[in-house]
Amino acid sequence: MKPGRLLRHLLTTRFRTRQHFPPPARAAIEQAIRDCEARHAGEIRFAVETAFDLMQLWHDLAPRRRELQLFGQLGVWDTEHNNGVLIYVDLADRVVEIVADRGIAARVPQAEWAAVCRQMEHHYREGRFREGSVEGILGVGALLGRHFPGKTGGGHELSDQPVLL
Repeated sequence: MKPGRLLRHLLTTRFRTRQHFPPPARAAIEQAIRDCEARHAGEIRFAVETAFDLMQLWHDLAPRRRELQLFGQLGVWDTEHNNGVLIYVDLADRVVEIVADRGIAARVPQAEWAAVCRQMEHHYREGRFREGSVEGILGVGALLGRHFPGKTGGGHELSDQPVLL
């Protein structure tokens, strides 16, 4: 366990998360997801993790591993057409990760997801959490629109509301 990482996680509070993502920002995120999903066959979830607990830090939990856990817990993996995407924001580690279900991951290279993540992180470093989040959702939507245009089958399976953890 690195001392700097431990300190960041101890000092990153839920209050701070709610300052970065107040109700208007969360509403903008929800609306952006709703608008994007109307134009492609993917399902998007957005989750913000404030900080890891001491046990997770002790075991040196990586943001990518935590994102994969949440991918299952939030049911993103369980869409009818395997078309779920999770945008995961780890505030304490200052990292954004995107994981896509197998139906999407087979067609969209990881480098394209990473470019969206880096753009979001750039906005977040500048304190523009609402703008960075919406831009990230639009970036994911553009990738999904290119590879999975139009709606297929069932439709709206996942909540559009961002999850604050």
